[in-house]
Amino acid sequence: MTLSIAIQHRFKGFALDVNFDAPPGVTVLFGPSGSGKTTLINAVAGLLRPDSGRIAAGDWVLMDTQARRFLPPHRRRLGYIFQEGRLFPHLSVRQNLAYGRWFAPRYARSEPMAHVVDMLGIGHLLDRRPGALSGGEKQRVAIGRALLAAPKLILADEPLAALDEGRKAEILPYFERLRDEVSVPIVYVSHSPAEVARLATTVVALKGGKVAAIGPAAQVLGDVGAVGARGAASVIRARVVAHHDDGLTELATAAGALWLPRLDGAPGAAIRLRIAAHDVILSRDRPQGLSALNILAGTIRDIHLGNGPGALVTLAFGDDTLTARITRRSATILGLAPGQTCHAVLKSVATAPEDVGTLRQHSTDRAPD
Repeated sequence: MTLSIAIQHRFKGFALDVNFDAPPGVTVLFGPSGSGKTTLINAVAGLLRPDSGRIAAGDWVLMDTQARRFLPPHRRRLGYIFQEGRLFPHLSVRQNLAYGRWFAPRYARSEPMAHVVDMLGIGHLLDRRPGALSGGEKQRVAIGRALLAAPKLILADEPLAALDEGRKAEILPYFERLRDEVSVPIVYVSHSPAEVARLATTVVALKGGKVAAIGPAAQVLGDVGAVGARGAASVIRARVVAHHDDGLTELATAAGALWLPRLDGAPGAAIRLRIAAHDVILSRDRPQGLSALNILAGTIRDIHLGNGPGALVTLAFGDDTLTARITRRSATILGLAPGQTCHAVLKSVATAPEDVGTLRQHSTDRAPD
């Protein structure tokens, strides 16, 4: 179901002017504070009535100023996941889930509760009340409640922002399953590059109330104009080859083998990795005598020189790319130029667990064999 948003709205000192179409899956609204993310999701929810525009999910038109159509929030068939679970404290988990089902229209096709409970791993929590749940468990229940309302669209407004890193790592796989197993489109607000890399089908980068970039995570996170040189990163595809006795997992990529601290995926699992540009070291020749296990050979596709002392060098490995952030001086000393073969050196420990996500098994975004 395609999500189409074209709206204009003016506040004192700020104007929102966006126009984009996003394919099915998770559309992440990404950008710094004040870029318009919350304003945009409030417009989709019906909490803000834009000056002009149109919002539709497939043939479900939420607003169209030309047609004088504006559905109030309670008629928009939305599932909303907030930063905090906002569960009813006097109800059990089972009753909170049933409350979501109560809002589902009788004619609507909804997910079976047993499937939702299994997908979110909350079967052992059904008889507990929210006060006895951790923050991550509350968010899983909140996801289930939103899904059981049979929504046509799910809105997630920075749902992990209130959680510590451990709880975020707990929740992210469930959002991946939601993306892969449920047909409902999701609009997900985030300012975390790691969340974007793991979850996004499409990234809409916002800056100053306008769309700075739109596309797959690998494309947008590598766009200096959208994320800035300091935030530049790469998203590459990989496949789990084996787990070794020394605690490392071997991955296959288009550029060769990668070794990371043990991952959860079974051999054959397709994953994608976010690698920050500042964690990549470049060498013209293949280096010898290093402790780093990950040395990937690629072809320099592009060199971007900023206004300061830095440079971004992008290497191509088949259809994947890897960006390194180095100094201009290093680029000059090495004599780097597009078309040259270059080696990227990565520390195995530089990739954090939150930067490793799953790929949709039926997706055209396939991992290398």
